[in-house]
Amino acid sequence: MSSPTLHLGQTLRFEGDPFVLGPEAAVHEQRGAVLVADGRIADVGTAEALTARHPQAARVDHGAGLILPGFIDAHAHYPQTAMIASWGKRLIDWLNSYTFPEEMRFADPAYAAEISGRYLDILLANGTTSVCSYCTIHPGSVEALFTAAEARGMRVFAGKTCMDRPGTTPDGLRDTAQSAYDDSKTLLTRWHRRGRASYVITPRFSPTSTPEQLEVLGALWAEHPDCLMQTHLSEQTDEIAWVKSLYPQARDYLDTYEVYGLLGERGLYGHAIHLEPREKDRLREVGAALIHCPTSNTFIGSGLFDMAGLKATGLSVGLATDTGGGSSFSMLRTMAAAYEIGQLRGTPLHPSQLIWLATQGSAQALHAADRIGDLAVGMEADLTVLDLASTPAIAQRSAVAQDLWEALFPTIMMGDDRAIAATVVAGRMVQG
Repeated sequence: MSSPTLHLGQTLRFEGDPFVLGPEAAVHEQRGAVLVADGRIADVGTAEALTARHPQAARVDHGAGLILPGFIDAHAHYPQTAMIASWGKRLIDWLNSYTFPEEMRFADPAYAAEISGRYLDILLANGTTSVCSYCTIHPGSVEALFTAAEARGMRVFAGKTCMDRPGTTPDGLRDTAQSAYDDSKTLLTRWHRRGRASYVITPRFSPTSTPEQLEVLGALWAEHPDCLMQTHLSEQTDEIAWVKSLYPQARDYLDTYEVYGLLGERGLYGHAIHLEPREKDRLREVGAALIHCPTSNTFIGSGLFDMAGLKATGLSVGLATDTGGGSSFSMLRTMAAAYEIGQLRGTPLHPSQLIWLATQGSAQALHAADRIGDLAVGMEADLTVLDLASTPAIAQRSAVAQDLWEALFPTIMMGDDRAIAATVVAGRMVQG
């Protein structure tokens, strides 16, 4: 058993969804504390109360630092790490020009291991403690990510990306319906619920899978309904037209998943910008989650996600970088982009909503809110501590703030890895 450690600083947690309850859903302690023991949160409250209750605990005083749950990236492609910020393409050309050639390199287990470690270390430097990632068609790419995460003690959700359709996938980056099922089942059996690993069934998206592959992956999900399933949905208008040409009998894009058993409560649908009314209704009816990737949506020119409208109808939404599809590994930058997209739609997001999306909101989307995303007793002790004066530009603005939200918002809009004063994973300080 590890010795209890008391983390002191400002604390921020949520007792509900600020999209429903407003900023009052947040609980802020100007001088708060979080007690960590054996990888979990053992106590939360004011610094005065916790120092009195736990006088023997070791102390880490973060000063005016803001202690939050660790950030959670709900949709990422770790194999795109090395080609992030590649210039000037729309989705389909971008995949063919940059992503697919890079993903072919993951046939080499040594390369997969190198990028896995690099990627997770970049996340930790940016205060991200959990991620849900696509891998490549290569089983070794999944092994590499889970192995690297296990070494760092991180909670990671991931799966082998499945894609078998000739003509839409390049030679050298194509599996089959049978190998997708077999490989996924083998990896699932090996890794799902091993430590902090969760396996995610992962058809890339319906244009790169044959109906036969979607059908067997739907069958695999039915056999393992406690797994998450992740894919892409309605990211760009030309992509939707492409899907219609490949699946002419489908009612809409979502139907290409629904008819093969790939629509469900534990489904994660990335992007979901250009949804039809039927799609919104069905996603809400089954309790599926949409994953907003704002830096990606602007970087690749996909469109403006309707956060306010979709949340108002009761849909679950997580927040994500999308890795190379986006332009930053930082969830702070991702929050800033979500705010900017909200502004363009005339529905700006409050800082409380942005922080909630990057923590508890993403945890709920991943069906992991009982373990991560909150500062509460019994939760896994993943913490991020923000320096609200990390640069001169941010410091001069936060110095005249009238409340927490005014002090925090400049870090959301202008912060980067310099704003991460500390990162704690399963109770262990890994940054700061």
